[in-house]
Amino acid sequence: MELLLPHPSNSTPLTVLGFLDRAASVYGDCPSILHATNTVHTWSETHNRCLRIASALTSSSLGINQGQVISVVGPNVPSVYELQFAVPMSGAILNNINPRLDAHALSVLLRHSESKLVFVDPNSISLVLEAVSFLGQHEKPHLVLLEDDQEDGSSSASAASDFLDTYQGIMERGDSRFKWIRPQTEWQPMILNYTSGTTSSPKGVVLSHRAIFMLTVSSLLDWHFPNRPVYLWTLPMFHANGWGYTWGTAAVGATNVCTRRVDAPTIYDLIDKHHVTHMCAAPMVLNMLTNYPSRKPLKNPVQVMTAGAPPPAAIISRAESLGFNVGHGYGLTETGGPVVSCAWKAEWDHLDPLERARLKSRQGVRTIGFADVDVRDPRTGKSVEHDGVSVGEIVLKGGSVMLGYYKDPEGTAACMREDGWFYSGDVGVIHEDGYLEVKDRSKDVIICGGENISSAEVETVLYTNPVVKEAAVVAKPDKMWGETPCAFVSLKYDNNGNGSVTEREIREFCKTKLPKYMVPRKVIFQEELPKTSTGKIQKFLLRQMAKSLP
Repeated sequence: MELLLPHPSNSTPLTVLGFLDRAASVYGDCPSILHATNTVHTWSETHNRCLRIASALTSSSLGINQGQVISVVGPNVPSVYELQFAVPMSGAILNNINPRLDAHALSVLLRHSESKLVFVDPNSISLVLEAVSFLGQHEKPHLVLLEDDQEDGSSSASAASDFLDTYQGIMERGDSRFKWIRPQTEWQPMILNYTSGTTSSPKGVVLSHRAIFMLTVSSLLDWHFPNRPVYLWTLPMFHANGWGYTWGTAAVGATNVCTRRVDAPTIYDLIDKHHVTHMCAAPMVLNMLTNYPSRKPLKNPVQVMTAGAPPPAAIISRAESLGFNVGHGYGLTETGGPVVSCAWKAEWDHLDPLERARLKSRQGVRTIGFADVDVRDPRTGKSVEHDGVSVGEIVLKGGSVMLGYYKDPEGTAACMREDGWFYSGDVGVIHEDGYLEVKDRSKDVIICGGENISSAEVETVLYTNPVVKEAAVVAKPDKMWGETPCAFVSLKYDNNGNGSVTEREIREFCKTKLPKYMVPRKVIFQEELPKTSTGKIQKFLLRQMAKSLP
């Protein structure tokens, strides 16, 4: 057959931005966003509002050029959702920022990204103003105040004078007839995400329109997302753009239930009030829901996708006993979101709950739109045996992998190697059935007397103890053994304050379930373990604490 060349009619660049046009046509009168007590938008209104914001961003008064970076500092509120579409519709690159960063860390990101404009939630005003003051002689970004309903009743009126523009003011200057700017090529950068802050040196991950499209469509197919679900935003939109669901919900005409607060009473109330059908949550959020004293079984099942850290089987089992149907995925900021999922098999339905939870705690197989996943022996470079025991580094290959790290060619080359794979830095095994299981971050593996200890494996055992609420295991330097496992634990307490346990009792419990060399030599009790706003335990802080222990 003769070679036929692409034609403009069949080579339109892939982009998720068109999902919003379609949503306005198909689901125009259906609710798109619910928030607080009085915010209800339809998909037609959301489409209109996004076009007006995009139009205003390209106007002479703001002068944002294509390819420049626009940052957003805010929680899961309607304006932040709208900006996931509006910013790239203007031709600019969207940069969501964690509002729980300190001012110095935020200033580093603003300087590195060369952000031209920052949308700021009222609760983050002082943070952003302090961060901007640290920029010194560097060009300072234009600041715009967001004006979403405040669930805590506070007012943003007094702060508006510190800003040149407000979100509503920009929208009023925009044109709803604006023809949004389609990418000239699907490889054009669309998103700049900084890694979540579990390490001290975040990197700027650049994702193309193509990567976001592949990630989003694969996620919808993999989760069997139905038309018009009710989606609760418990996962921060700033964290990998809500794993692609900021755009995916538009594709299926979902109702987005927004909330500033992510706590157990609020989540249970919103599930009941709005008949929530789907939500995403880090394992620590599931842990919070299952430990809530006033918890009770859900009236209707809620589909939950969890990812971000290997979830202990005990947490999955407890969540499912309440009516949460837990799915499990795995990915990184560098892959745009989850690209591996624990695809469920019908023959597992009849297993006992704990065995089902154990199987479901594995990360699984590649999603439909992703090319390949493997585990490679770091010494030989070859694939490990599919025996569930042989460990190696997880490597990935697929359409949603980043273009590279922004302004960091050395960092990009280190993980995107000439053999065609992206090297994750995560350690895992592959079971006989081909399912991946993450064992640890490579930096979290503890080497004790020459033996490799998976901190995640020790944590899984700790979570089976009925008095343990949270657990994290890190390496503690040791003169004789090099490193020994050190456990940081928070405990559950009943209404009578009961729930105390000693370090010796925790160690004895572990001895019944682990080889002796894996048992924590030290157990430190804390009321709460330090976590990022996405629910990841900040192990780098715990490592620092472990180094100072006698």
